[in-house]
Amino acid sequence: MADNCKPVTVFPCVFVCEIQVSQQDLDDTFQPPFKSCVLDGNVASVMCSYNKVNGKPTCADKDLLEGVIRGDWKLNGYIVSDCDSVDVLYTQQHYTKTPEEAAAITIKSGLDLNCGNFLAQHTVAAVQAGELSEEDVDRAITNNFIMLMRLGFFDGDPRELAFGSLGPKDVCTSSNRELARETARQGIVLLKNNGALPLSAKSIKSMAVIGPNANASFTMIGNYEGTPCKYTTPLQGLGASVNTVYQPGCTNVGCSGNSLQLSTAVAAAASADVTVLVVGADQSIERESLDRTSLLLPGQQTQLVSAVANASRGPVILVVMSGGPFDISFAKASDKISAILWVGYPGEAGGAALADIIFGSHNPSGRLPVTWYPASYADTVKMTDMRMRPDTSTGYPGRTYRFYTGDTVFAFGDGLSYTKMSHQLVSAPPSYVSMQLAEDHPCRAEECASVEAASDHCEDLAFDVKLRVRNAGEVAGAHSVLLFSSPPSAHNAPAKHLLGFEKVSLAPGEAGTVAFRVDVCRDLSVVDELGGRKVALGGHTLHVGDLKHTVELRV
Repeated sequence: MADNCKPVTVFPCVFVCEIQVSQQDLDDTFQPPFKSCVLDGNVASVMCSYNKVNGKPTCADKDLLEGVIRGDWKLNGYIVSDCDSVDVLYTQQHYTKTPEEAAAITIKSGLDLNCGNFLAQHTVAAVQAGELSEEDVDRAITNNFIMLMRLGFFDGDPRELAFGSLGPKDVCTSSNRELARETARQGIVLLKNNGALPLSAKSIKSMAVIGPNANASFTMIGNYEGTPCKYTTPLQGLGASVNTVYQPGCTNVGCSGNSLQLSTAVAAAASADVTVLVVGADQSIERESLDRTSLLLPGQQTQLVSAVANASRGPVILVVMSGGPFDISFAKASDKISAILWVGYPGEAGGAALADIIFGSHNPSGRLPVTWYPASYADTVKMTDMRMRPDTSTGYPGRTYRFYTGDTVFAFGDGLSYTKMSHQLVSAPPSYVSMQLAEDHPCRAEECASVEAASDHCEDLAFDVKLRVRNAGEVAGAHSVLLFSSPPSAHNAPAKHLLGFEKVSLAPGEAGTVAFRVDVCRDLSVVDELGGRKVALGGHTLHVGDLKHTVELRV
């Protein structure tokens, strides 16, 4: 099996859209994940996307494919197009006048493999027309065949090789199904809890399970799904521990028009000891080629949640099942809603994992991987406007936790637990670090905001951050420790940046040590306006939760 990083590089939309992005944002935000994938992950292949970036389709951008991916990052593998993207750049983007020209420009730019049949149809004609050389084709084929050799395609009968006997029987084992459940448990994020969770199953005589995703199965495995072994829906997972009454509330997730079934949902909540509402999205709302245009819950789901919460006789637990965030400010502020959980698309065992969290057999430790913006954000920021940094002159608020300046519904990294964890520095990082500059470096004679993050400045410039994490509560649990840095304001640097994270599991009263190695030039550098990586001089504040420590970088 060969792994693939996809799709490079700025990809908010498909087909005919064109993205304009600054070199600073490109090198600071969009390229680093792919760079790490190639350099740190030694990935087998990289996929170029459909869209144009700064006027060029990515699959026809030689500077990107040959210059950056193969040249700077030293990809040891092949480059493949997103499916039919070569066809798209000719038929829909009209980037070339002929299909032969499209085949030639992509292969000469560094493309090795086309997902689709466009190159199979037009490459020979491109060679015959003199637009493409056989050497260009040989190079692409060589990159593909080298990968096939690495995978053992030419080593004999695959049934007699390593992994040759693997089959369906090896998938649905008890250990793999438990892994699916544990993966879902670790991904669930507790966003609000007024003390209602965890619930005691023994004290509950009846539970109302309500919502268009309350009995979801296929929805749980998301887009680009595999074949599940066995579904456990939220209703099934909760019903394994308590008596349940089920009402969908809406006949579908879109919850529009006459699909709202409010009276039966309200009646169920009014007669139950506790109510679990499972709302959110599915592939009718969000999937590839179907982008959401609103951050509000679909259709009349907000009305359903509010009516059920107001009628409920007992605590109301709101569960959001979705790939992306929603503005659920009303639920966050409501005294009628006792707890909020985000489960993502939790996979085949999602319902069992949800029950584990709600009934307390597992302590939640998930953290939000994205910022949850207010609904107004989707009206303010166009999907194709990929500027990261805020612009006060136009009111543009910026993107992501690193740059966004507006209010949030929930912040990147948010996530609660059933216990309380405390942090303490075991050994403090240095108060200052001196950059290693040559005697004739101009920044020795004049004040500089930053210096180049070059190898001769960076040798052995690293330090450790060691923290003692203590479980100060009465419940065992795992805790995700997130180390952030807030750099000086040079080069319009981000407000903060995640340097690393570690997870530690602790019994009540137990303490453990978590260590981070901070490389000054790798971790504390910023990207300047031209895309160059610089080390900003001045105070860099490291923080974990409320714990902060400032390291001054100086000449």
